[in-house]
Amino acid sequence: MTNQSATGGFKIYSMGIVGKMLGSKSNRDIKAIGPVVTQIIDIEPQITALSDDELRGKTQEFRQRIADHIQADKQEVIDQKATIEQEEDIMEREKMWENVDRLEKSIYEKTQNILDDILPEAFAVIKETARRFKEIGQLEVTATEFDKNLAPSRDGMEIIGEKVIFKNEWTAGGSFIKWDMVHYDVQLIGGIVLHQGKIAEMGTGEGKTLVATLPVYLNALPGKGVHIVTVNDYLAKRDSEWMGVLYEFHGLTVDCIDRHEPNSEPRRKAYLADITFGTNNEFGFDYLRDNMTGNPKELVQRKHNYTIVDEVDSVLVDDARTPLIISGPTPQGDKHEYHELKPLVQKLYSAQRNYVTKILAEAKKLLKDGNTDDEHKEGSKLLLRAHRGLPKNTALIKFLSEPGVRAMMQKTENFFLAEQGKKMHIIDDELFFVIEEKSNSIDLREKGMELFTQETGDSNFYLLPDIGGEIAEMEKSNLSETKTLEKKSEMIREYSMKSERVHSVNQLLKAYAMFEKDVEYVIMENKIKIVDEQTGR
Repeated sequence: MTNQSATGGFKIYSMGIVGKMLGSKSNRDIKAIGPVVTQIIDIEPQITALSDDELRGKTQEFRQRIADHIQADKQEVIDQKATIEQEEDIMEREKMWENVDRLEKSIYEKTQNILDDILPEAFAVIKETARRFKEIGQLEVTATEFDKNLAPSRDGMEIIGEKVIFKNEWTAGGSFIKWDMVHYDVQLIGGIVLHQGKIAEMGTGEGKTLVATLPVYLNALPGKGVHIVTVNDYLAKRDSEWMGVLYEFHGLTVDCIDRHEPNSEPRRKAYLADITFGTNNEFGFDYLRDNMTGNPKELVQRKHNYTIVDEVDSVLVDDARTPLIISGPTPQGDKHEYHELKPLVQKLYSAQRNYVTKILAEAKKLLKDGNTDDEHKEGSKLLLRAHRGLPKNTALIKFLSEPGVRAMMQKTENFFLAEQGKKMHIIDDELFFVIEEKSNSIDLREKGMELFTQETGDSNFYLLPDIGGEIAEMEKSNLSETKTLEKKSEMIREYSMKSERVHSVNQLLKAYAMFEKDVEYVIMENKIKIVDEQTGR
């Protein structure tokens, strides 16, 4: 998913501690943010003096300032697109589209500049809103149509005549909560960091959810949408209800995609909200589904603008190890690459098996009684390499059953796994592929890729293209919208084809190296059935 900003859980220390722990770079960053924090604090008395209606009115004021700042460019884009429709000369149309792209880039840059200007006042507005909820207990403002439509579904809102009362108690995540938070200065620093699109860290319980309200509000003002990505649906729903009241008081729409069925009108509407909460998987699958459809009316996501990723290490590192895979109809849906790839994978498996057989024989010689400690160490390394290469090898399993052999190999494995496995490459680099039994996965090594290159003549046979990098480079080239879409489609087709190939090779390797017929699976009535390792069924 394309993001202008991705941020995550963060920890912010005092300037002195940061300097000692992280050095001069952090000191420079904090010093650069310091004057902005001072601006926010200086503006606070002016914001505090506002009535509830005037406080709420700041949002429309901000939005008008943004609209005025980009109005000339927006109007020019509208005029250019209207002219393009009437232009018959293809070359002239191409130039016009290039001009539209340039104008839209200018609009984005101007929007970012005005947001930076508005930031101190906008942050002060959200902080004052939080303070009034905590200290005063309720905010009373003139009711709008937005309020009247929203109030029936919100237990913290009450319409009385022409007024609407926002109370400081409401339901979030199935629990009744009372608002009791106001932003500290250090949380203002965190909000600035997130607005700048940087990754920051914060410990559990240190208020990262509250910190996020500052840049979320600011970046929702242009009306282009803000995504807040969380790791599970409970947090997505809870945070949308918990923090949502601050945004809704200011007339911003809030929704959570996890509440709605995929490809449904309510989910499409959720993406049109000013602020959209959801889990990383749901955002990812919606993106994949949108790229599979051929009908623009079936798209649910709009153009990506600004995203905050909660628990960024979990979402973009841990969860990213498991790819999101979605299936759909193809022109030859019943045809697979398995038959074409099978001879290639057989050669790879045979090469690994021959190598493992060879080093296992060497390991047995080196591990004989009477040999030196160095010979035993080398033999144990070869034994571990054989085990990571083909753990299901019958001769290996038999040798490991001998007294003391498995314990010795595990001791060697623990040594190479130390320091997060930094030394394990010494064992793995000689293999064609590595089998991780615990995670039930296979990792193709450099030797395996070289074998594929020799057999196919294609050095990128098993490599997935960096589609994100290629799209970023393409967007810098200022191509017309039509050519950009064509190139993107071509890239996605190539990525899909190679992704399918990598998946097929991986599945074939697993079948050869990790699954044994009549043990892990059986063939009945010409169908493969998996055997439950617990029950044997």
